[in-house]
Amino acid sequence: RAHLQPAAPPPAAPPPPSASKQGGPSVPQSGGSGGGGDSGNAGQEKKGGGVGGEAAELSEGELFQRRLQKAEALAAAGQLPYAYGYSRTHLSDAFAAEFEHLLAGDVDEKAEVSLCGRVMTKRLFGKLAFLTVQDSSGTFQLYLDKKTLGPDFKLFLDLADAGDFVGASGSVKRTDKGELSVFAHRVQILTKALRPLPDKFKGLSDVNKRYRQRYLDMIVNPHVRQTFATRARITAFIRRYLDGRGFLEIETPSLNSQPGGAEAKPFETHHNALGLNLTLRIATELYLKRLIIGGIDRVYELGRIFRNEGISTRHNPEFTSIELYQAYADYEDMMNLTEELISGAAEAACGSTQLQYQGTPIDLSRPWRRATMAELVMEKVPTFDFYKLRERDGGSDIASAGPALAEAAAAAAAAGVPKAAEAPCLGQLLALCFEELCEMDLVQPTFVLDHPTETSPLAKPHRTLPGVTERFELYATGRELANAFSELTDPIDQRARFEAQAAKKEAGDEEACGVDEDFLRALEHGMPPTGGLGIGIDRLVMLLTDSASIKDVIAFPLLRPE
Repeated sequence: RAHLQPAAPPPAAPPPPSASKQGGPSVPQSGGSGGGGDSGNAGQEKKGGGVGGEAAELSEGELFQRRLQKAEALAAAGQLPYAYGYSRTHLSDAFAAEFEHLLAGDVDEKAEVSLCGRVMTKRLFGKLAFLTVQDSSGTFQLYLDKKTLGPDFKLFLDLADAGDFVGASGSVKRTDKGELSVFAHRVQILTKALRPLPDKFKGLSDVNKRYRQRYLDMIVNPHVRQTFATRARITAFIRRYLDGRGFLEIETPSLNSQPGGAEAKPFETHHNALGLNLTLRIATELYLKRLIIGGIDRVYELGRIFRNEGISTRHNPEFTSIELYQAYADYEDMMNLTEELISGAAEAACGSTQLQYQGTPIDLSRPWRRATMAELVMEKVPTFDFYKLRERDGGSDIASAGPALAEAAAAAAAAGVPKAAEAPCLGQLLALCFEELCEMDLVQPTFVLDHPTETSPLAKPHRTLPGVTERFELYATGRELANAFSELTDPIDQRARFEAQAAKKEAGDEEACGVDEDFLRALEHGMPPTGGLGIGIDRLVMLLTDSASIKDVIAFPLLRPE
């Protein structure tokens, strides 16, 4: 809501480089008229490499050994195979913009530029060579001329492979074919890569390998880096928006003695020095509310949450959320804030509130649809009128089983709701029907209002409607994005809700929480009327980056061992 690749056995140490006839270092020869190496093929090296080389594939171990020999040869030639730094003048995008005016065949001899990055391809044409180099903003071309570089031309090409980091400085040239290039006067290897990149033709097609070796995924799939850059812009906007409205970001404990703030099974751990059994937090709610009680009227935390639950395209046990609380506000205020925050994040990250998600147009422009859970369920099960049936069953906030429940359960089962007959009360049956029949149809942003009391232990009872709370969830693309309440401030009511949760836990519900006496003590000191909101950052990023799986927006998602 990371797994390490098993390490390959270390290769045997290569033989030390021997002196050549000229007294210099001996380097692995690549054949061809201008050196060799990977020949631009990131997945395999050629023994001959370059133009006219022998096309014999090497094993992974042979590749490692060969590249290690090249690193040794660099050191023997007086060059550092792992440099300490490099002073560059441009990133590739700024380089392209500044010299956009150059025409095909032009050379700006007065320009002095220095660029660096990772070699993606290498093409050799006798006394010329062309390298495609990738940096954090895009790619650029290195133009290498044997006449200009002299002896360094062959030494560099013999030792440089796809995957290496290189730096080059010189003038600027647009080739006859129109490719803007760094016309290298000086070139050096900055980092010698010992393992090759994936094959440039096959790419990195194994989805699990993409997630396990995310660094390779980002190298060969530039859109992946863009996704994480967009994620950073989204979270930066959220913080700016809240900071500009007087909210304070305060960090709360990740280790809790009593899990609370959500219905979820926690991860358990133990603190040796204190002899305490602890859990990783399943929500930040109860600590943030303590800060409201302490006098901080607007507070939020954007951070990691841990829930010991299943993994799917929508769920990861370790995920990011933001929770915020505002004194003297209610869930209506939270709806307005949610609209502003998410539509603003879309503008900041995508430049528009009109999006495409997996081929479906999504309109995030305000205002968004608002509908009660009972209304949405009645659209699917017309005979399930929650308020009338609840009144027939006695009208208590925690309704017991009765004839109306049996009638509603039969209607729900006929509509295709599994385990409808097992629902212990009307409120939980209403929530079950919504999950099974309604969620997936909520494609455009929709606020689902007034959730049952039985499923909302931390929300204030609705001020006019019996049996429900002042709570909403925001849905879009068939999934929940946000959850908000008019927060419960009555400590007596809160204790009763906690005790009901504790009874469920005692009966075997692993997601139910116990009674948090420390929070109740704080609440008994008085908490002002408060609106609270939680937003799942990962799901929001999925929406705004058109990502099908939550694993696509988490840099290092949890995976099964290989």
